[in-house]
Amino acid sequence: MPFAADPWDLLLIAAVSLQVTAVAYLRAPRWKALILCLPFPFTIVALGLGRPIDVTNLLGLIAIFLYVHAIRLLYRRLGLPIIPAISLALAGYCLLGWAVVDLLPATPMSFWTTAVAVCLLAFFLHRRLPPRSEPGHRTPLPVWLKLPVVVAVVCLLLLVKESLQGFATLFPLVSVVGAYEARHSLWTLGRQMPVLMLTLTPLMAVAHLTQKHVGLGPSLLFGWAAFLLILLPLTRAMWRRKAA
Repeated sequence: MPFAADPWDLLLIAAVSLQVTAVAYLRAPRWKALILCLPFPFTIVALGLGRPIDVTNLLGLIAIFLYVHAIRLLYRRLGLPIIPAISLALAGYCLLGWAVVDLLPATPMSFWTTAVAVCLLAFFLHRRLPPRSEPGHRTPLPVWLKLPVVVAVVCLLLLVKESLQGFATLFPLVSVVGAYEARHSLWTLGRQMPVLMLTLTPLMAVAHLTQKHVGLGPSLLFGWAAFLLILLPLTRAMWRRKAA
């Protein structure tokens, strides 16, 4: 049954709801961007799928970068309303995932080559995307109005997660509602994507190295340690750069 939900799916709905709520009620754009990029959904989806971390997870990082900037370009440059812009970008994420999911073999060589390429691309983008001053925004809407959207997006993921393979772990669950809430600060959100790439790649690398020895769950926990060790100083440096 396509919509049969297991405990991981219910946990995913709860985690995404909490994360979306935080994004909606925080006013500062940089805090919205930071909270939106915490990989709780990634971890839960990866555990629910039970697949080893491989090259398709890494490719999902590039896809989520393109997704966020597609929303910004459609909304800011082309003047499309925000909801159609998000919908088109979400469709593009799925189409890109289906198009490339089987292009690279799930081998150690393809994983590490892609990991290096993603880090180099992320470092370049991080240096090339300057900070911008954008207005803060705090939603006036109650949380319960957003819950049906969260459930609908999770149900969509249930339909496509097997065919998307590792791309499903980066499926923009929080970013669907989060991009709407951050529509006044999409540049700041997009600028956070290279940070996500620079921090999630080590998480995936640690998990990839250790999953055969300790299992997927503990390997992701070790990966979270690497993620936080890089995220905290990188975020501090980026916020200081903006303040300067």
